[in-house]
Amino acid sequence: MLFNQLTGSSNSIRSLYGPVRQTAAAARARMVATAARRWRLAPESLSVRAGVVHGPGGREASYASLARAAAAGRTEKLNGPQTAVKPQSEHSLVGVPTSRVDARAIVTGRQRYTLDLDVPGAKPTTVRRPPTLNGTVRAVRNEAAVRAMPGVLDVAAIETGVAVVAETFGQALEGKDALEVDWGKGTVDGLSDEDVRTKLRAATPPLAVPPVLTRHVDAEFDFAFVSHAPLETNSAVADVREDRATIWSGLKSPIVALQTIAAELGLPQEKVTVHVVQGGGSFGRRLFFDAALEAARVSQKCGRPVRLMWSRIDDMRHGRMRPATHHKIRATYALGNVLTFEHRVAAVETDFRHGLGEILTANAAKLPVAGNASLAQSLFLTTVKSPYDFGVTTQLLNEVPLRMPTASWRSVYSANTRGAEEIVVDELAARCGQDPVAFRRAFLKSARQRAVLDKAAEDGEWGRELPEGCAQGVGFHEEYKSRTACLVEIDARDPRKPRVTKAVIAVDAGLPVNPRGLEAQMLGGLTDAISTTLRAGLHLDEGLPLEGSYSQFHYARQHDSPREVRVHVLPAERGAEPGGAGELGVPAAVGAIANAYARATGTRPRSFPVNFDVDFDPFPR
Repeated sequence: MLFNQLTGSSNSIRSLYGPVRQTAAAARARMVATAARRWRLAPESLSVRAGVVHGPGGREASYASLARAAAAGRTEKLNGPQTAVKPQSEHSLVGVPTSRVDARAIVTGRQRYTLDLDVPGAKPTTVRRPPTLNGTVRAVRNEAAVRAMPGVLDVAAIETGVAVVAETFGQALEGKDALEVDWGKGTVDGLSDEDVRTKLRAATPPLAVPPVLTRHVDAEFDFAFVSHAPLETNSAVADVREDRATIWSGLKSPIVALQTIAAELGLPQEKVTVHVVQGGGSFGRRLFFDAALEAARVSQKCGRPVRLMWSRIDDMRHGRMRPATHHKIRATYALGNVLTFEHRVAAVETDFRHGLGEILTANAAKLPVAGNASLAQSLFLTTVKSPYDFGVTTQLLNEVPLRMPTASWRSVYSANTRGAEEIVVDELAARCGQDPVAFRRAFLKSARQRAVLDKAAEDGEWGRELPEGCAQGVGFHEEYKSRTACLVEIDARDPRKPRVTKAVIAVDAGLPVNPRGLEAQMLGGLTDAISTTLRAGLHLDEGLPLEGSYSQFHYARQHDSPREVRVHVLPAERGAEPGGAGELGVPAAVGAIANAYARATGTRPRSFPVNFDVDFDPFPR
């Protein structure tokens, strides 16, 4: 089951493209063999067009009419051209822009998510959580009083807090709020943003090249914690009985979820059923199955089916987050050439115990010696690579093992790491007296890279005049065999309220299986970059994030998004295979937005988000 049913690391299309085509070719061969047997003809004399098998004399048989017989137990030797995958020259669907079949349901509110499911007997459930991250329950002082409240059916202390089960969610919330709990310490009690920054700066690996008698650019950057903030908060439905369990939840790694829940409940794996439900957003969050495990625990303890919902405050404060990072970059240059490029990253540890899709890796991440750290280094070195011919280039990561609920956030390490590098590239271009686009073009390593940069610069009218306080910025990124360039225009006449007004994105993802889906990925990446570069982040305060709602976590609204966005999907080269897309869109946009802000305001940003005030009254802990 290695990497089975995993949605993450820009993996889905890349990993499934070959196997799905081969499976489809085998199914087609079974259809042809079945028709050949029915007509008493040789399979080689038949052809297939648009799901219909054609034979001599005008014979026709649809797949639907053959499917039952083709799926029967009869086994036949399949060979010949019908078992071969179709060459790209004959593709009729791959490469055609196609809308999601559930798109209308999603935007009109008809899509069914976990809490929309009608599971008999499943009662609304909420959890009172500790006032600091990973705090524990010592005692519930008023359990009897809460049990006596209208509609309350059960109260149960679990590993993550105190659960209240009730007839309605309103009653469950009232019961949760009424709880009086003695809490044990959390894992980062007393730590706030400045404490974390101090730890990260101290943990940043040293630069190797001394700036002696060499022209150089030095830069340091800080990136805040960031919530995944999906519209659908953590939720799950669980029905745990003595001899079996059934779970419903939005999951990106359901195999390891099933294995872990079975072990937690003390049940054989074959007695646990996990239903994967459409998730209302993820961005890496649902690689972990916290809600499913929590619901299973509550259901087992209370002896009834439960319908668990995290509040928005819970999701912001106790949900998984992108780790804070500190970056130190030094580039040396002479005579228009970059001689060395060093990037040192210190990050709060990213938790990879979701298992990357299977239980062996999940357990490996828990090993006391280099378990999670080795996985982090592997992912960092696999995804963070400079696309530029910058002489001796080194990129190193050191993670600080703070026990916080972290997870892979979209683009994982490259959003911050490559975003910071793109800022330094602009500053190198300025030091060398060159235009930022021309400078990048001169140092990019391949024609495919230059093609996306040229397309974005051409269609975005790079260098056009803009009013004072407005400017263009550009960024580039390459990852998972794909590459993209992003050009934005920003209005920063009020530096406290900058707004991206236009974006042009060019993307080369190898063979674009669905160009419309690829466009959507780039739009999503742009919105994530606008949010986290300009305003959206989490303030850690005495062991708990302050933000507890969308009004406080300033993710981009519609009025923050550019009215004009154009995405250009470059055609595939002959024989190209699909590249990754999910992680691709953020880093280049982070660099482009930060560079545009610097050009518009004359201030080079070094801490992100740029505007990060506590401009709200935090909810009580």
